[in-house]
Amino acid sequence: MPTTTAKTLRMTFRNQNGSNFNISLNDPRDNVTNTEILGVMDQIIAKNVFATTGGPLVSKQDVRIVDRTTNDMYDPPQG
Repeated sequence: MPTTTAKTLRMTFRNQNGSNFNISLNDPRDNVTNTEILGVMDQIIAKNVFATTGGPLVSKQDVRIVDRTTNDMYDPPQG
């Protein structure tokens, strides 16, 4: 029963209607900086890259790198 770990970069934006819009990227590089992430978020907003039901993205709301550890506690018998 293996243990697995995963990292996700979650960028949260606010759209024109005031709703949040999330972009999640798996396995961000270990040395990614806050400055790099915020710069990319600014570019996404400026270039209007994503269309949302609440209108264009207008501001940055949050940035998180989430670490998850999963412990598989049971595997059914094979056969």
